Amino acid sequence: MLTKVLIKRQFKKGNEKEIIALLTDLRYRAMKQAGYLSGITLTDPENPYSMLVIGTWQNMDSWILWKNDPERQNFEAMLDIYQEEPTEYDAYIVGAPFVGNDGN
Repeated sequence: MLTKVLIKRQFKKGNEKEIIALLTDLRYRAMKQAGYLSGITLTDPENPYSMLVIGTWQNMDSWILWKNDPERQNFEAMLDIYQEEPTEYDAYIVGAPFVGNDGN
């Protein structure tokens, strides 16, 4: 089922060029992954160092494969250097698969 992934990052001030370069390269590599459909990066207007990425994947398995990929893990380790706190992940399937399955 279609999957939406929310990735929240809070960066430290400074090193903007390095951060943008890493995020751009990570997105480029994600776009090459089987099951990747789209992504958008949102920035908090009151705190430009707070970012939310919303990725769309064909299914949860595709996302999990990419999340656990060693290449991606390497990018995450590099991004961690510039972050205030660990990256937060939330993944959701689109729709409510339980609706109608039990008569309720």
